[in-house]
Amino acid sequence: MKTPLFSLLLLTFLIGCNQNDQKTVEQLNNFPYLEADIAGLSAGYDAGEYTITDVTQAYLDRIEAIDRTGPTLRSIIEVNPDALAIAGELDAELASGKRRGPLHGIPIVLKDNIDTHDKMSTTAGSRALKGSKPLQDSEVAKKLRAAGAVILAKANLSEWANFRGQNSSSGWSGINGQTKNPYVLTRNPCGSSAGSGAAVSANLTVLAIGTETNGSIVCPSNANGIVGIKPTVGLISRSGIIPISFTQDTAGPMARTLTDAVLTLGPLTGVDEKDSKTLASKEHALTDYSAFLNPEGVQGKRIALFTAPLGENAEVDSLVRKSVRTLKRLGAEVIEIDAIAPREAGRNSFQVMLHEYKDGLNAYFASLGENAPIKNLDELIAFNEQDPIELTYYNQAYLKMANEKEGMESEAYRTALNNLLRMSQQEGIDRVMNEHNLDAIIAPTGSPAWSTDWLNGDNSHLGSSSPAARAGYPNITIPMGDIHGLPVGLSFFGRAWSEPTLIEIAYGFEQNTNARITPTFRANDEE
Repeated sequence: MKTPLFSLLLLTFLIGCNQNDQKTVEQLNNFPYLEADIAGLSAGYDAGEYTITDVTQAYLDRIEAIDRTGPTLRSIIEVNPDALAIAGELDAELASGKRRGPLHGIPIVLKDNIDTHDKMSTTAGSRALKGSKPLQDSEVAKKLRAAGAVILAKANLSEWANFRGQNSSSGWSGINGQTKNPYVLTRNPCGSSAGSGAAVSANLTVLAIGTETNGSIVCPSNANGIVGIKPTVGLISRSGIIPISFTQDTAGPMARTLTDAVLTLGPLTGVDEKDSKTLASKEHALTDYSAFLNPEGVQGKRIALFTAPLGENAEVDSLVRKSVRTLKRLGAEVIEIDAIAPREAGRNSFQVMLHEYKDGLNAYFASLGENAPIKNLDELIAFNEQDPIELTYYNQAYLKMANEKEGMESEAYRTALNNLLRMSQQEGIDRVMNEHNLDAIIAPTGSPAWSTDWLNGDNSHLGSSSPAARAGYPNITIPMGDIHGLPVGLSFFGRAWSEPTLIEIAYGFEQNTNARITPTFRANDEE
């Protein structure tokens, strides 16, 4: 039996713990590089205020304090053990007068479906690929290294980029658990680039690279209050990225400002013979998009508001209407449209994804060589069936569906692909933009983050990613405001290769709204 004195001491200890916890929360954003951007860090390097090594160490310490302890965001799967050594080499280059470009010495994290040929693994969040070491860098990683970025870590993700099974929880992976939303920890970060979005928003990094098949860059950018660019498919190589869909997959930058995202976009572009989609970018790709960061970029533009996502959340609708008024005040003409592509485009997209998933995964496993932990889709499905964690909360229906498909040489695949491209492009975005003489289409990116639920899965209330994703066309999301402290974004999308126009419009909007808010890691909605 415990004595009253013992109980009193225990109560005093618990109160002290609570006070310490509260103090810790107040100190979470006491960070010298809070909301730092590329220009600010580069200026500090040039002025000798700090070194790349100093900055890299600070971000590694913040990952330890916030991601591993404290709020335990679980946005990072693995930190790069060579990050400080890389930073030191880049410091030496700066000291000798060499700067590789705007990304020189800038910390960045990569979604953990992007291959790095270093001491880090590439897992897609799956226990089946734990410890898997690719035989070479992805094209994205190679270009980032050449640009002087410090690859800081690999980010958590919805396992297999959220195309494993039904009723999944975005941001959950078997290898790293559930990523939390840094605004309210019980709420979801959206996915599949969940860790990338949460890490950028929580100031665990300056930049991140996410990937999208449908919504996986723009949705986590929306939920985490940051900027995301989903480029035209083919602008950035997908070689060395664990695939879902050859037709719809792309990588893209995620940042706290559009300027930083744009400065990251250019160095990633270019033709890659290993990815035939990039051949079409030869006449369209730029290596620098910063000229389109035009504060007057909205002036004279004709924009359509896509109204189909409206009507689900009155407060989102109110922010959208406010955003439309801003765009009009800045000189845009805004009309409304209620439809873009035929409903059947979605069914064809799903079939295309299943066929391409099977071929893509099997090819990726083969690229890992003879020591690959998983050799084919059959082995992956069998592994999941035997693993004690992987199928605890949701199934692997999509892996099984893909494994039953005939492959990309089948008539069923070719028919679905032709239907998808016709419906989403010629009869979709291209038709709407031609009929209304549009420069861009806008829509709410999503709703405020929903509460994470492992039993029922995601509970997303609205979204607008599908038209651009299915067509393979670009999409940029910018914070437009918040609802009870949870951020909401506005999407800008349009024709293939229209990144310059979309950047102009999105930048003019961003500079006149400044809606980004810094997370405060609330434990729940009541705080």
